[in-house]
Order: sequence, then C-alpha cells, then structure tokens
Amino acid sequence: MADDALAQEICSRFPEVASDASLVAECVTVCKNYALSPEDLQYKWEAHNFRPSATRSEISPYTLESLISLKQQIQRDRTINAIPKPAPRPTALVAALNRTGFRGRGAGSNVAKSSQVKVEPDAEGFAMIAGPSKVAFRGPPAAPAARKKRAYRYMLDKPSERGHVMDQRIEEYAERIREQYELNDIGDPSASTADEITVVGRIIHDDDAAEDTSKLGDTAIAIECACSIGGPRAPIRFEWDLKIRGGPKGNGAATFFPGALAAFRGKNGGADHFQVSEVLYLPPPPLQTEFKPEPHDPFSVLVACGPFTPDTDLGFKSWRALLQKLQEIKPDVVVLTGPFIDAQHPHIKSGEVDSTPASLFRTRFVDPLRSYLDSAPGSIAVVVPSVRDLVSSHAVFPQAELERELVKSDPRIHTVPNPAWFTLNGLSFSVTSADILFHLKRGEFTKRGAEIDPVEVSPDDACGDAIVGLCKHVLQQRSIYPVFPVPADLTNELVLDITHSGGLRLGPGMDGSSDVPPPDCSPDVLIVASRFKQFAKPVYETTAINPGFVYKGSYVVLEVGARTGEERPVLAPRVLKLE
Repeated sequence: MADDALAQEICSRFPEVASDASLVAECVTVCKNYALSPEDLQYKWEAHNFRPSATRSEISPYTLESLISLKQQIQRDRTINAIPKPAPRPTALVAALNRTGFRGRGAGSNVAKSSQVKVEPDAEGFAMIAGPSKVAFRGPPAAPAARKKRAYRYMLDKPSERGHVMDQRIEEYAERIREQYELNDIGDPSASTADEITVVGRIIHDDDAAEDTSKLGDTAIAIECACSIGGPRAPIRFEWDLKIRGGPKGNGAATFFPGALAAFRGKNGGADHFQVSEVLYLPPPPLQTEFKPEPHDPFSVLVACGPFTPDTDLGFKSWRALLQKLQEIKPDVVVLTGPFIDAQHPHIKSGEVDSTPASLFRTRFVDPLRSYLDSAPGSIAVVVPSVRDLVSSHAVFPQAELERELVKSDPRIHTVPNPAWFTLNGLSFSVTSADILFHLKRGEFTKRGAEIDPVEVSPDDACGDAIVGLCKHVLQQRSIYPVFPVPADLTNELVLDITHSGGLRLGPGMDGSSDVPPPDCSPDVLIVASRFKQFAKPVYETTAINPGFVYKGSYVVLEVGARTGEERPVLAPRVLKLE
C-alpha cells in the first residue's frame, strides 16, 4: 500500500490524529515496519490505550507517547513469540475448529498446512481468530467529541432549545424548496393575501386539546411555520381540484402525518384558514457519494431484530435457533438490533430473574456471539441497541451505542448508536430498532390530486403499496423518525429527544468537531424493525428491509454481489423463517 493511501486510511480510522502530520507519519512507519494494516494498528492501539476503572472505562487519547509505548510492546511480544515453545494441547474448541472442513485428514491427507487457522485463546477461553475481516466496516465517528455528542445528557434541554431545533429543520426544508422550484420568497399562511403564495412548515393537528392528536383529517390539520418565516399556526383546507407537483409518477396522492415537513401553494382569503391549491414535493436525497468504494468480493449479511424471546419466558429459544442458523449460513456480517434484555418483558418487570441485566446480556448474547465469530474467521457483528434495553444507560431516541465493556471490548463486535449509519465495503446502511413504520402509519392522512410535472420512477415506486409509501416518507423527509409528536398511545415504546434530533438525519453522523451537519443522503440499505409483515423491497434507489422479530421466527439474509468497478453491487435480500 502506498504511503499516501496508507496515511489516508490511518486518518479515516483515527480522525483525532489527522491534524498531526508527525503523528500520522509515525503511524505509517509503524505499519510498514511491523507489517500491520491500519485496521490492525487500530485494534492494537485501542487495546493498548484501554483504561478500565471501578467507575468508568475508556480509551485514552492517541498521542505520540502512547504510540512509542505501543511500538515497544509490539517488539517485546514478537521477541517472546520468537522463542520456541512446546506445542500446547488444543482445547476442545480449538480442535473442533481445526477439524472443520478437513474430512479425511490423516497420514495420507494432502491438505495444505497453509489452510490452518491460527487460533489464540484469550483469558476467558475464547479463541480470538487472527487475520482481518473480508468486510471493511466504517461506522460512526469514533472521536471523543463525537462519542460525547451521541451520549448526551438528556432531560436538561429548555423549551427554547427545542423550538430552535424544530425551526431550523423547517428553514432547511424551505431552502430546499426555494432551490427546487426557483422561488424568491416563502410566505406566511396566517396572513391574508389576494395572490397565491408558497408556504413551508410542519404538519400538526389543528387542536392540541384533542383526545388523539396523531389522527389528522380534512378539518383537523394545520401548518406551523418557523418563527423567521411566518406567524402562528394556520389551519389548512384543500381545494377540490388539488394539484400535486413533483411527486412520484403514478401515485396520484399526497400523504401527510404529524411532524411531516410540507410545502403548499394557495392563499388565505381571510377565512381563518389557508386554502391549499397545490402540494409541492421534494425528490429524495441521492445515494451517498462521500467516497469511492474499493472493488470487493461478494459477501453476506444476516439481519435479525429483537425481541429475541416471547413474553411467556426468558429461555431465548428463538435466539438459540438463530445461533444454529448462523453456524449453517456463516454470514460475513451479523447485524443485530435490540431490545436484547427487554425492560417491557413481563418476567423482568415482575422481578422473576436472578441475574443482573448485564450478566444476562453477556451469557445469552455476547458469549454465544463470540463463539460464533471464533468459528467463522473474518466475520464481524454489528450491535444496535433499543430504548427498551436494560443494558443501555441511554433511554431516549436518538440513543448512544452500548458500552464496549458489555461486549468485552471484542474488536469483532461493533457497537453503534440507534439509529446508526455505517458502511460495509462502501455499501451504506441506515438501521434503527424503533418501529418507525408503525408510528408513521398511525397518523397517515391522504389527499388525492392531479399530478403535475411528476418524477419518473420505477414500477415498484409507482405502485400503491402502503409499506413502500411508508419507507418513502423516511427518505423524502430525510429523517429516520419524521413523526412529531410521538403518538400518545405509543409513548411507552419511544421517548423522543427533540433537541438532539440532528442524530436522526439520513446520512453519516457529525464528527463532533463542528455543528454543521454533513449533506443528507439516502442509504443503499434501510433496515427498519417493525411489527408489520416482513419484507425486502426497492424504494427509489434504496433497498428497504423489515426482518420482523426473532421471537416471531423471521430474519433476513442479504447477499451482496461483487464490485469490480464503480457500478453498484447487486443486492439480493431473502426473508427467511426459523425452522
């Protein structure tokens, strides 16, 4: 690998050292002298800088002094390993692993010795497989500032802060509408005008005192603008000959829900409401173009979502069945979303359990998952929490990732926030454990209209499939959870933190060094766990997947084809059932 390319990859894995040219150069030297990849250096440096304590465990900053100490440690380890030692007697796990795939092995066997897998048991008896993964994982920024931003302190925000964040989202949407339709100005829907104007705002229920504000209707819908754009909220009514401009061709309808950002043309003739004659649509954001992915071989991804055991017991029978499927399929990546130890489980709520949540999580999930990774060299796992997880100290949405100590700091298990944005060999994934589709469907309100300048879409996008329509909301609103407020009867499922709703944007997360968010973009794969029927459908240029819940016996395997050039690899998702 050329020095420049090596330095570039080191900067991507250690954003906090990118500004120190001398430290980057020293990292390049270490990689070349000790034949380490940047990924190997990352794992070794993280392990070297890990500082556990009785109250808190963390990774110390990456400095030149710690890198020099790491070099000395690598040299000592290699000197010790160079001394001949008696071959240890293999454990049952190691013996079983080395026998796998080598039938007929014996005196007359022609199996090459290079096929042996190097196994290094750790202090707890788990075999840490040497060698990098065939799938390059690129997750949320790991800089301390970015981690701190994701693990924010909640319940400390002020109403003024929430209002500012909500106004900011409306203003951003208004600016996109201006650019898309080449408008000079955005009007105030509460002001009487003789001519038609364009207004932009958030859809809300017309009556805050209503028993159910998640249900919109012809006479129960209003628009709320940002303070910098308009005055108070204005009730809206739709013309009988409503027009829909810029929407997907073939839909012939506009759909709204509480919290949706919308743009209308019409006027307020002094009748205490804004009369809408035209709905203006924005196209969904493009796919990620942040970097150019390298060519790669085919790989597979298994996606499974909690809960992992039914309400009747804590035996996790379905999860054990899925572990057997893992051994059969041997996917290169395992993506798991919570809840793992569900705070809403009847047995846990009533105290019918002897173990602590952390202990239960480790014995039921972490240890079996590490055993699987031992048996599948090169495989990795991605773990996404749920706001219902007892093992998470962050009970709001957006939610910080699980502590690394919970997965025993295993470098093959990547903990990511909820929602999460990450890439596998350059293919982008957006994942959440929140049932966003059910929450969206709860408040949907549809108005038919005549199409004007519709956007050409594929036959799949032009169909009237309700599930495809729900996924379109996520992409068009550029938010993994565009609903506001959370439906009253579903607040036990999700607590939304408006002040930090920047973490719900579609696209890579902020690096923590700036408050300016990166450009919105659509993921290649959108994974949403929902109580709706399992599916894998194309939505615009994104593949949307609902694996269902493991305790109901379903999961998804996504086969990703090889990438040989700049073309997008072929994606082949399959919804499967546990036997």
